[in-house]
Amino acid sequence: MKHTLLLLAAYIFAAAIVQAQDKTPARKYSTYYYQRASLFEKLPVTSEDILFVGNSLTDGAEWAELFQNKHIKNRGISGDMTDGVYDRLPALLQGKPAQIFLLIGTNDIPRGKSVEDIAAGIHKIIKKIKQDSPRTQLFVQSLLPLNPQYNMFPGHVARWEIIPDINRAIEQIAREENLTYIDLFSRFADSEGKLKGEYTNDGLHLLGSGYLLWKEIITPYLEGE
Repeated sequence: MKHTLLLLAAYIFAAAIVQAQDKTPARKYSTYYYQRASLFEKLPVTSEDILFVGNSLTDGAEWAELFQNKHIKNRGISGDMTDGVYDRLPALLQGKPAQIFLLIGTNDIPRGKSVEDIAAGIHKIIKKIKQDSPRTQLFVQSLLPLNPQYNMFPGHVARWEIIPDINRAIEQIAREENLTYIDLFSRFADSEGKLKGEYTNDGLHLLGSGYLLWKEIITPYLEGE
């Protein structure tokens, strides 16, 4: 009898665990995404601030230090996609920042999204920013080239040739929305359209020299520079 009760108790306990697990909401993004996004929800944004919004390429830079500007804030999240940026816009726009530099879409590529899908995701972000913070000056940056020669990030680099098509779509959207489009691609790409080796050591991310070039390209657009 005692043995039967113990088995019954164990069964009830296991069932309760399964039920609790079933109620746990499925995560749409990575744990790192939620860590960073939850931090950004706590950090203030003011109308004097300049936000750099994007994925690991943005996340990896020390923007305020590069420009020696305390109003510049890094709002990049490694691994982020167009949907991820859209979902965290409320925390970024609440303070009505002065400027936003947006670069997003590279991580949508290995998920098999089409040029049209990626462009639509970026367009959705643009519309939300213009709607919720119309005085924010938005700069839409091209995607950077990729380079498959390092044999890393196969899901990304296998489709490296799609980048110019995405950029043309982004440029067209910027034109339609009367926004400034910043062409980073042509400065980072070699004659084949691949990311130059002097700026990367993995075919996707940037070395310090790459960030210095990025800084050079966008300095004319930066408020107060």
